[in-house]
Amino acid sequence: MPDEGLLLLVGREVSAVCFVRDHVELHFDGVILRALAGPFGLYGCRGWRFPHGDAPVVMRHYIGHVIDGYEMVPAGLLAVDSGAHRFAIPLGEDARVGQEAAHLVVPEGAARGGRHGMWIW
Repeated sequence: MPDEGLLLLVGREVSAVCFVRDHVELHFDGVILRALAGPFGLYGCRGWRFPHGDAPVVMRHYIGHVIDGYEMVPAGLLAVDSGAHRFAIPLGEDARVGQEAAHLVVPEGAARGGRHGMWIW
């Protein structure tokens, strides 16, 4: 089930947005959603696409928001939502830098009764 890990993000608060050389990570106090392909999204009515424009400035506003839903479209996108805000990662072959577009890392201590592990898209 490719979106099993994403279900573990629902109810978690974004604790950090990290820029790591060539990718972006959303942190959830131990759990990490890593965007290897250039993420895009909406913050309210404001659209952004990393690394263009003021995307890094807008993305920091996700900190403190709780994930209330997600969407997974194989070969399309992976997205997490918080109210009117969306953080999406393209999954199509044309958006990838290498073989992978996204990782979700859920350490054993952060699984909250769910399955720990690593999901790769």
